[in-house]
Amino acid sequence: MKKLFVLMLVLLANVSFAKIWTPTILSDNMVLQQQSEATIWGWTTAPSETITIMGSWNNMEVTAKAHQGVWSAQLPTPTAGGPYTVTIKGHEEITFSNVMIGEVWIASGQSNMQWTPNMGLDNAEEEIKNANYANIRFFQVPQRKSTTPQDDTPGEWVSCSSETMQNFSSVAYFFGRKLHKNLSVPVGLISSNWGGTPVEVWIPEALIEGDNELKAAAKQISEYEWWPHLPGATYNGMIHPLLNFNIAGAIWYQGESNRANEESYYKSFPLLIKSWRNLWKKDFPFYFAQIAPYDYEKDKKDIKAAVVRDAQLQTMLSVPNTGMAVTNDIGNLKDIHPTNKQEVGRRLALWALAKTYGVKDVVYSGPVYKSMEIKRNKIILSFDYAEDGLKMEGKALKEFQIAGANKHFVDARARIKGNTVEVYSKEVKEPVAVRFAFYDKALPNLFNNAGLPTSAFRTDDWEIAID
Repeated sequence: MKKLFVLMLVLLANVSFAKIWTPTILSDNMVLQQQSEATIWGWTTAPSETITIMGSWNNMEVTAKAHQGVWSAQLPTPTAGGPYTVTIKGHEEITFSNVMIGEVWIASGQSNMQWTPNMGLDNAEEEIKNANYANIRFFQVPQRKSTTPQDDTPGEWVSCSSETMQNFSSVAYFFGRKLHKNLSVPVGLISSNWGGTPVEVWIPEALIEGDNELKAAAKQISEYEWWPHLPGATYNGMIHPLLNFNIAGAIWYQGESNRANEESYYKSFPLLIKSWRNLWKKDFPFYFAQIAPYDYEKDKKDIKAAVVRDAQLQTMLSVPNTGMAVTNDIGNLKDIHPTNKQEVGRRLALWALAKTYGVKDVVYSGPVYKSMEIKRNKIILSFDYAEDGLKMEGKALKEFQIAGANKHFVDARARIKGNTVEVYSKEVKEPVAVRFAFYDKALPNLFNNAGLPTSAFRTDDWEIAID
């Protein structure tokens, strides 16, 4: 009898101290991806417990059997709407309230994605005042590096308000606001970024270490006390905890720090996209900002950032379901953090509206070099996304260079001919190749008739000489 009494006390104690919990990305105020299988997961101190999950949109239950204390289930979500509750039941009950169903995007990169209205923004006071959108929700991932993949991250979902918006990513906010207004659905934005970080820290370490070229390139990144530089460091702490959370897609603004190993960006940036898609098990859209002009070397005509921009362009052209917002007309040569974040967010949203959500009659890209034709001493350039013609700002086209077989580029004259551009120079009698805006602080002025700028490009595939 005494043994039975002791056993009952032990069982009661286990029940009393037993606990069910979830990662912080699952919480009140969250947005779940609409018309999807939303993963609801967590942990329990009862190793083999059965967990029941229910969404109030249809009150249908799904169950999960914990294995060694870990449980996970797929909860089907309806079309956009809310607010709803999500209830989790086991030996105790958790209820998440004010849950919306809509479109969820992750926003990542370095400082230009991290930059908040309080850090510097055009018309900041008015934008903050008007930032009251109850159905736009923010989740800020704290800056954390780790040598091993983490299962959780601190954070909480909050509604967009004047108070919360001013300390959230400006680019992400303006991207989300555009989607919210145009699609009339709730939007969830997950901001996971760290100023100064190279692309390698956002890629799983094993993928960098397993490639000799990328491993050597990663060692060229200088070590700083303000941000991590080792491969995988922020992926482990700031991306891995999010992998179970279903997203519509990702937006990205990064590249400035990879001037230190610019040639490897042709390989590392596509690898980032591929790795994230593999980890999320979903070929989601990935839209990114091409880095803006900036005078890195003070009066020198350096091209390291231009190579990064070219790698970004080649990524868009070669990796499916990607898009690039060109920013060469809204940069600031004296400020690496230009404050017109409204337009960056809008241009990224144009890609999403047109390509992800199928909104008609949206011009989403500026002109992109397509092909060239040599006619005597001139080269005629053709472009995609220029069907309605080209235009320039100012009296003459700028930032064109032309070269002959000697591969020596000289400044060239250029003029618009309908939806093509004619390029020539008296110094080059037999032209072979053209480069456009191909140095770090180039400020070109060629646009399509929708007002979107032309990406920097080169028609050659010659080895790039970095001084």
